[in-house]
Amino acid sequence: MATVKPHEILLHPYVTEKTMNMLQGTPAQDLKDGNRLEFLVRRQATRDQVKKAFEDLFQVKVEKVNTFVRKDGKHAIIKLKPGFSAEEIGMRIGVF
Repeated sequence: MATVKPHEILLHPYVTEKTMNMLQGTPAQDLKDGNRLEFLVRRQATRDQVKKAFEDLFQVKVEKVNTFVRKDGKHAIIKLKPGFSAEEIGMRIGVF
């Protein structure tokens, strides 16, 4: 696959009540369940490409990327490493 720019891999944030809870984690969840963002991504994108694109765009370190495909496209749940804030990125991209 030719070199793809980060904004071509990360299409847009996927915002629901559940994904908003993933930013911080709810009291019922452990802290390990927080600090995550969900994005719709290019269907051909690999986990490594999503990780690199996210790190390049937002200057953060990603711990883990999980992907799954639904009718509306490919989703990626991106967990940030400790020391980086998903909530802060959410504010920068206008999720709030």
